[in-house]
Amino acid sequence: MRRIEIVPRYIFLLLLFLSCSIGNSEESNPNAPPLLLAHVAGDDIDPTPYLISEKLDGVRAHWDGKVLRFRSGNIVNAPAWFLARLPQQALDGELWLGRGRFEELSGAVRTEIPDDHAWRQIKYMIFELPDASGEFAQRYEKIRAIARWINWPQLQAMEHFTIRDRAELQRKLKQIVRDGGEGLMLHRADALYVTGRNDALLKLKPLLDTEAKVIGHNPGKGKFGGMLGSLEVESPDGKRFRIGTGFTDAVRKNPPPIGAMVTYQYRGLTKNGLPRFASFLRMRREF
Repeated sequence: MRRIEIVPRYIFLLLLFLSCSIGNSEESNPNAPPLLLAHVAGDDIDPTPYLISEKLDGVRAHWDGKVLRFRSGNIVNAPAWFLARLPQQALDGELWLGRGRFEELSGAVRTEIPDDHAWRQIKYMIFELPDASGEFAQRYEKIRAIARWINWPQLQAMEHFTIRDRAELQRKLKQIVRDGGEGLMLHRADALYVTGRNDALLKLKPLLDTEAKVIGHNPGKGKFGGMLGSLEVESPDGKRFRIGTGFTDAVRKNPPPIGAMVTYQYRGLTKNGLPRFASFLRMRREF
């Protein structure tokens, strides 16, 4: 009996070691491009200093003038004809199929041999010019000029607009979400180009979302018997909790493996710093 207990423990430690290695792969990839990342906007945010755009449910992609890479630094296996239409100017944006089509997009861009039919539907939505001079308002005009010059429907400048006050901002957010969008991005119009997580870029969503590592599976009961009931997860700061909602039947039958990173939504934090009403959104794909 004792030997039976030791083996699973050894396997668990081995899986934990491997999952840590996998989880850090993005940070250790020397080809990962330095990108501007967003903070979460507060409810009292004044929108007037910002240029605002819809938050797309796409895949981040950085073009350095020669190679298209995911945020992780891995190369995007896009068709040669797609890459040939991109300028020598460095670009930052998202590959996008449309609202509610993330899983379809994820499958298309992760294939080693690109599917021409799928790629002819994918748009590269540009929202930043890496290392370009000037304030963001000036860079945005340059982005629009590049899109006009390329004159290709699959490369577009991400539309930005201004908003007068908080009430209008909330109305716009509700409209975007009602129409199937994720939320809004707020980029300070006077910001010079920077990288890393910075207040120059904020995201505003009706629900917050972040990532956690899967550390265990709990079996389902009742109609979910024989399937996943909930996930045991651990946040980057070491807090452990369960995610028990948001799963499709397909996910419950084939849940994210131990060590995988999952994205979940939540409504603020408890007094103990745990997410309220955590709900599964998707498993993070290592592009």
